[in-house]
Amino acid sequence: MCDLGTVPYGDALELQERLRALRQAGALPDVLLLLEHPPVYTLGRRAHEDELPFSEDFYRERGIEVARCDRGGRITYHCPGQLVGYPIIAIDDVIAYVRGLEAALIAALARAGVQAHARAQDGPDYTGVWVGDRKIASIGVHVQRGVTTHGFAVNLTNDLEPFDWVVACGLPGVRMTSLEHELAGGGAGDFRELVIDGFCEVFARVPTRVTAERLHSGSGVPSAEGVPA
Repeated sequence: MCDLGTVPYGDALELQERLRALRQAGALPDVLLLLEHPPVYTLGRRAHEDELPFSEDFYRERGIEVARCDRGGRITYHCPGQLVGYPIIAIDDVIAYVRGLEAALIAALARAGVQAHARAQDGPDYTGVWVGDRKIASIGVHVQRGVTTHGFAVNLTNDLEPFDWVVACGLPGVRMTSLEHELAGGGAGDFRELVIDGFCEVFARVPTRVTAERLHSGSGVPSAEGVPA
């Protein structure tokens, strides 16, 4: 587990690719990166250009980058106040993995006092976590040679208005929400810790924490030897 603070989206992509190669080579155990991004819209593999109703200049004038990536899913928004998680882990069933991410976030939200649920029965566009008919967490992943990149984003205290400037998640009229909104402005403690607890519970992991400096350098990062995939 590594908390990276705020990281530009492109830098986070490069880091994920490097860690994925190490994980594929067995040189690194499973890793969960927790971070925030400066404002950015990201377009997944199934996103359509008309999900950006305005020009990219419109978004850039408002300080929002537009980035395309290889994850699944449509368009979403990242910004400060939103918790992003990028698990770099070995899996053998992508559907079970996505359902596991949903379950981990639902468990974390329950501990924070918010009852949430998944909507797998409604189709792939409804992947993620919902509170009633409001979406609080988005999920989009990529798997290459059995190792994952990308992951999830949970709205905590972030401004939700920029979601209204795109067709968020490819769902016209989707209503987004946040932990702050659902708790009527109340706090939920350290939600990162709740996410770590939920992730380790669902995926049967025992967390080892490393600093960003140790992760980047490889110094002091536990070996993958003997670590189950």
